Amino acid sequence: MNTFGQIFRISIFGESHGKSVGVTVDGCPPGIDLCEEDMLEDLARRQAGAKGTTPRKEKDLPEIISGVFNGKTTGAPITVVFRNENTRSKDYSQLKVVPRPGHADFVALKKYRGFNDYRGGGHFSGRLTLALVAAGVIAKKIISQVKIAAKLIEAGGQNNIEKAVDEALKKRESIGGIVTCSAKGIPIGWGEPFFDSIEAVISHLVFSIPAIKGIEFGSGFQAAKMTGSEHNDEIIDPEGRTKTNHAGGINGGISNGNELVFRVAVKPTSSISLPQETINLKTRQTEQLKIKGRHDACIALRVPVVLEAVTAIALADFKLIVK
Repeated sequence: MNTFGQIFRISIFGESHGKSVGVTVDGCPPGIDLCEEDMLEDLARRQAGAKGTTPRKEKDLPEIISGVFNGKTTGAPITVVFRNENTRSKDYSQLKVVPRPGHADFVALKKYRGFNDYRGGGHFSGRLTLALVAAGVIAKKIISQVKIAAKLIEAGGQNNIEKAVDEALKKRESIGGIVTCSAKGIPIGWGEPFFDSIEAVISHLVFSIPAIKGIEFGSGFQAAKMTGSEHNDEIIDPEGRTKTNHAGGINGGISNGNELVFRVAVKPTSSISLPQETINLKTRQTEQLKIKGRHDACIALRVPVVLEAVTAIALADFKLIVK
């Protein structure tokens, strides 16, 4: 489904080369200052244009069509729309019978019995992250006491990100990366044990970002190599502050008052300029495919702001649930 959340509920819609993409946010409290200009800074961080990102440039201008009156949220559902303008749908005409390796083309065709919009990846496109960023801006206003920051710390297995991107461009290849995210100022007590733990809810949302293949909180997989005495975070004051933060700010699925810390793994962009082998569903024979269109060499460059957004969405829902 395309809806997420218990109280702060988001529903995303649209396709990459359709008329528009957007989001409807339900459950936002009334009286919050909100206008289109509030979204521009985060949307600009997500935009293409930098080296290693797609040449496709869209204005990405948000249009709030409901839920805001006189610059304040009304308590009714908020719908934000982004018009698609810079499309080249002819680049994707062959994908109905020749699915791209690594993409959702094949499974989308089978799941939706051929009725899916395959242009630019359709509803599976990373362009839908615009909707997540817009919802994240609203969520950040609800949890204004929490400061969220994400950063790309590694690309193509290198800490020198610019060098890694240059090498990928020269090879006509794509590369992945690792993005770290932290959130300061979360009160003690957000989250639930087991199915609605902070880790579970954030992870659920994180995997709505195309290209995410892994997530770890605190010391993550390194914890498997540690002893209990090494991994346990000693509590040093009555407010729950700890000497270390191997738990990443979470115990028992619940925020412990320390900084929330997690990392995600972003896979290489599936569309590359190099020829690849795939199946022709019409002839039922394998053939060589050279992908046309405009694509990111390193999609991880554009992930940090989206990661901040989904974190804010999860935390906003937790805050409203606690109330």
